[in-house]
Amino acid sequence: MTILDGNKISKDIKDEIAEEVIQIKSKGEKVPHLAAVLVGTDGASMTYVNSKVKDCEMVGFGSTLIDLPEETTEEKLLEVIQDLNTNDDIDGFIVQLPLPKHINEQKVLMAINPDKDVDGFHPVNVGKMTLDLPAFISATPFGILELLERYQIQTTGKHVVVIGRSHIVGRPMSILMSQKRKAGNATVTIAHSRTTNLENLTRQADIIIAALGIPEFLTGDMVKDGVTIVDVGITRIPDETKKRGYRLAGDVHFESVSPKAAYITPVPGGVGPMTRAMLLKNTLLARKRRN
Repeated sequence: MTILDGNKISKDIKDEIAEEVIQIKSKGEKVPHLAAVLVGTDGASMTYVNSKVKDCEMVGFGSTLIDLPEETTEEKLLEVIQDLNTNDDIDGFIVQLPLPKHINEQKVLMAINPDKDVDGFHPVNVGKMTLDLPAFISATPFGILELLERYQIQTTGKHVVVIGRSHIVGRPMSILMSQKRKAGNATVTIAHSRTTNLENLTRQADIIIAALGIPEFLTGDMVKDGVTIVDVGITRIPDETKKRGYRLAGDVHFESVSPKAAYITPVPGGVGPMTRAMLLKNTLLARKRRN
């Protein structure tokens, strides 16, 4: 069994990006600049956004954090987005989700200039991705593809079962894995919480991508020997034996599944670091396209 080490691969990617930024600077050109908009004080969102700022510093990007109070109106947020859309110094930006309940997330995402949508959530980018046209691919699916490629996992002709149908991971993952690409050319089944006899599908799968948000859902009796497992989920589970009072668990029951797996991502340290790395890669791509 081989661990798909997202920490290691993401570091490799950041090192490659940092080297490219050095080359950009040596030519006297503008370095990539990523902006992040945070509304409110959600702890997980604050931690995630701050980590993105640190990632930018690590690779030599410019970064801007726009921290807005919880009571920010939808109109004000849309004004901030429009300013970022027209600011030539900003190559790409994200609006951290979730937003406060009084703000329409879909309206906000639609307001982002698709050419600066490095999260890859705008319908224009989703549509281009579906048609296999140049687009910003949402960072988590993009990271999974990169992980499979760098570990040289054979996907052509394989049966991939994607558990989860979200617009952020499940649906794009099912499309990308079926396309003509290095980590693609697979036969894909997309399953979800309403799928009947799900275990019959997962036992046939060569590759399983679990992204349904139910901790430790996929167990050892649901997979075959030699399977590749990509665990997208991460949930805090109360655990009094831990100093923090909780432990982190994925959608896969690691202890029972890993003995059967040929490859498996850990939680944490698997898909999560890849998501952050691919946001940087999208920002670099945005800067190149704008130039």
